Amino acid sequence: MSKSDDRPPMWIGHVSISVPDVKASKDFFIALGMRDIGPFDDFAILEMRAGTHLIIQRASDPVEHDTAVPFDLMVDDIEATHAHLESAGLQPGKIDSNRVHSYFVIKEPGGHNVLFNSSHNTGLPV
Repeated sequence: MSKSDDRPPMWIGHVSISVPDVKASKDFFIALGMRDIGPFDDFAILEMRAGTHLIIQRASDPVEHDTAVPFDLMVDDIEATHAHLESAGLQPGKIDSNRVHSYFVIKEPGGHNVLFNSSHNTGLPV
């Protein structure tokens, strides 16, 4: 007998960024809490919740500083995440709010801005 799965039937599999120094950006995202899933020299694959993978590859052109990554990260507790990153010396920006989220931005070593949002999940299985 199989258990009913009430989660949506799909998720984002992969997102990617191109950076000047794969190792520096890989180490940064691991410090944020992502899981390294491969010993590769020229790119990295890091795992997040729900099996989403961040692919980090070497940029063929310089990365323009303050470029936003093409995704945002959502966390259960924005204040605790901010405090954890601050205590780890990763220098997150101040927490701000809009109509939907509390959020902050942190810069990764490749020059990208990474947006962290508070969660607004429905409470249903995801």
